[in-house]
Amino acid sequence: MDETFDPKVLLATLTELPGVYRMIDAAGVVLYVGKAKNLKKRVSSYFRENLPSPRIALMVSRIASIETTVTRSEAEALLLENNLIKSLSPHYNIVFRDDKSYPYIVLTRDEFPRLGFFRGEAGRTADYFGPYPSSSVVRESINLLQKMFRLRTCENLVFNNRSRPCLLYQIGRCSGACVGHIASEEYTRDVQLAAMFLKGKHQEVIDRLTAAMDRAAAELDFENAAIYRDRIQSLRRIRDKQHIASQREEDADIVVVVKEEETVCVNLAMIRGGLHLGDKPQFPGNADENSPDEILTAFLYQHYDSRLVPERIYINRPLDESTLAELDEMLTALAPHPVRVLEPRGATRKVWREMAEQNARLAIFARRNALSSQRKRLEALMEFCGLERGEGKDIRIECFDISHTQGESTVASCVVYQGLGMRKSEYRRFNIQGIQPGDDYAAMQQAIRRRYGKLVSGEAVAPDLILIDGGKGQLVSARSVVEELGLSFLRMIGVAKGEARKPGLETLVFSDGREPEKLPAEHPALHLIQEIRDEAHRFAVSGHRARRNRKRTTSRLEEIEGIGPKKRKALLSHFGGIRDIKEAGIDQLSAVPGISKTLALNIYAAFHCITS
Repeated sequence: MDETFDPKVLLATLTELPGVYRMIDAAGVVLYVGKAKNLKKRVSSYFRENLPSPRIALMVSRIASIETTVTRSEAEALLLENNLIKSLSPHYNIVFRDDKSYPYIVLTRDEFPRLGFFRGEAGRTADYFGPYPSSSVVRESINLLQKMFRLRTCENLVFNNRSRPCLLYQIGRCSGACVGHIASEEYTRDVQLAAMFLKGKHQEVIDRLTAAMDRAAAELDFENAAIYRDRIQSLRRIRDKQHIASQREEDADIVVVVKEEETVCVNLAMIRGGLHLGDKPQFPGNADENSPDEILTAFLYQHYDSRLVPERIYINRPLDESTLAELDEMLTALAPHPVRVLEPRGATRKVWREMAEQNARLAIFARRNALSSQRKRLEALMEFCGLERGEGKDIRIECFDISHTQGESTVASCVVYQGLGMRKSEYRRFNIQGIQPGDDYAAMQQAIRRRYGKLVSGEAVAPDLILIDGGKGQLVSARSVVEELGLSFLRMIGVAKGEARKPGLETLVFSDGREPEKLPAEHPALHLIQEIRDEAHRFAVSGHRARRNRKRTTSRLEEIEGIGPKKRKALLSHFGGIRDIKEAGIDQLSAVPGISKTLALNIYAAFHCITS
């Protein structure tokens, strides 16, 4: 503990209200973030004689100060704690790096509802089903629903402006509601059946379709009877595949923690409407010295702070009663219904747990293989380049690429590889300005200067190796900036593409005067270079396309006759962005103050290439 830090002084001033505390070392780095129902009682527990583990004792010995934030409730403290853990990644907190929202299937509430993929915060203008563990599961489910119920998947802008049905109608995946090929009442029945299917009411859907098939057959409408028969057969195949389905329409999550040797995996299996939708394994950071119970508890607190919480969460560890009671209380505060965290009982739920544990073991096996391959690649690259790993330090590689379309909207990317993986949170893009269009050398120089100018002032970390996607010219131009900045100690390699950009034919160009070299196509060092180079290329291209599209769309709005700064501002304020303006119909556009029907027609025509 820092000699100047006196815990008695701090404890004398602490409140007994709920809140969040941050333990900070002498360098101002946050060591740990925690929440408390009673701040005074919780923080005091760290300064007793018998601490629960040597790890906690070491953390306490490094404390130079403690900051606290009082909250109105324990649930609010939980939300603040999780936000701080995700943004600060304190060394002594278990961290789950899974910030992506989970995908849903959405059914809109239009006259002819649209079936679609949704990711984000659910609103009140549609019905949402899920969440699902992965986007592939959602797309597979949408594909099945299209086959069975032929609901539209097109956006309203397309749907409202079609004069003939699209290809999906031709192949039997859509009912052609856009051109009146199905009555509103019949379409609504199909939507209701799709919603029942998504809720897991398979048998009820089958019963309704069977009744419809019998009616059609009685009326000698054999064509429709055959359609109903095919739907029933599809539903029965799906139901039979869900051999672990519950007899109840239950929404639950199965959360298991599995540790094998030094690798820990937390696997989340999602049950919706009694059906097992799939698994999502996650590997926590900073968890080497934590027990499985601590890791499981940390996941339950972090995962549900911004996601829908089901009524039941089944776990595979017998947590103590006080921990379970606190979890139930905190998660119930985040949900519109009571939440129970408990061990599974009954044959079906135990099967769910066993499957989740097995899938966690498979994920651990796959991760070990991937990490083993990465280690071999990195060691081969280190040997090839003469790199040495400092004590307690991972090799850091940064790679640059340039992307543009005939000089338009040039974007440079910088991606980072460290610790046997890509560090996406440290990626950077640079919008290149003030150069001759198409001058890749000048673009690379600008990106290098902007990236490593901060290194000179001590605001950035020096990489062990810099890869430049390009040949000798690109490498020389990049090297000149590095030397100008006084960073000539940085190692740089150019990666020149092979003939027809074929992988395995790359030539490595060196900045130290060595002759260019081609590694064998099967060389593990080359595989790592290709992986990093390809990621830099992907990141640059996606950034360039986004910038180009924004520029082209914005300029198109400015070019429309009758649209001045005030009307442009009114449109952007009303719709929130160019994309929504582009998707708006004529009536929606004319509803904006100052936009006449004629001008709305001109705007719509400009974005949809309509000529008079």
